[in-house]
Parts: sequence; structure tokens; C-alpha cells
Amino acid sequence: MQALDEQQIKLVLNYDDAQRANYFLKEVVVNNEIWILKDEHGCVMLNTEDEDCVPVWPNKEFAQAWATDEWQECQPEAISLSKWFSHWSHGLADDELALVVFPSQNEQGLVFYPDELEQELKNKQKNQSAKGQR
Repeated sequence: MQALDEQQIKLVLNYDDAQRANYFLKEVVVNNEIWILKDEHGCVMLNTEDEDCVPVWPNKEFAQAWATDEWQECQPEAISLSKWFSHWSHGLADDELALVVFPSQNEQGLVFYPDELEQELKNKQKNQSAKGQR
């Protein structure tokens, strides 16, 4: 996995919520990992009017960019997709937590429930493997 350059980062940060979600799905499947921010207390949480959410990012660079101000002590952590599917999806659902996918710097992003995100990722994996077989 190669690091993103500054130009790629700027381009992607200008995407709207839906474009960032699509970018997230593609990158996560290609790189086989999801990024979160963690500190000694656990992973960073965001709150919407209706949900407590765990923010997730497609690349280390975007997660790291969030480690400022109140989260400056946080570190990006990669979670493999296999571990995500086997532990995280169920654990988040059990804790009644949602996910905010690739939030913008002003905390905007699409909210998914863990089972929805898992299904989207598995669909993307199927599409990727189908493309690879052509």
C-alpha cells in the first residue's frame, strides 16, 4: 500500500459525503483494512442527534489528519477486514453504535449501521473479485 500524496489528499477532501463513502468502500476493499483513531480509553466517538458513532477512514493519512485538538493524543490504527467482519461489526452492533464513514473535517459524513457497512464492503469485494476474473 503506497502513501497518498498531498494532491490526492486535497482532491479527496473536496468530495461530498456520498463521494467520500464510495472512495472509502473502494479503498478499504483494495487495501483490506479500515482505519480508526484510538487513545488509551478506546476509539474516538462522534455523536449525531440520533446516534453514537465510531468514525472510520479509508487511509492512515485521513485518520491522522483528525488527530488534532481534543484528539491530538489519538493514534490511527488499522483493522484488517477479516478482523472487522469477525469482531468489530458484531461488537459495534451489540453496543448499539453506528459508524460515520470518512467524516469531513467539519464532522459531516454518511452514517451506516455496522451490518449495512459490512454488506456494502462484502458487495464491493464481490465486484472487485468479479472484475479480476475477467
